[in-house]
Amino acid sequence: MALRLGADFVAGVVVGAAIGWVIDWLAGTSPWGLAVFLLLGFAAGVLSVMRSAGLVAKRPGIDDDPVIRRMD
Repeated sequence: MALRLGADFVAGVVVGAAIGWVIDWLAGTSPWGLAVFLLLGFAAGVLSVMRSAGLVAKRPGIDDDPVIRRMD
């Protein structure tokens, strides 16, 4: 469970940073895209960890997938 929580958080931050870097590269707005999407990725990672840990309500119809339930 701890490995899953850590991976959820790191994935959110890395994906946010990658999206921001690509936007900066395409639009030439460095470092604003990276900074904004890094913060959004951090927030998404924290939210994902909180959902996985059961501290935030899961989304009905989306997070109650039986495949995910078997992995827990």
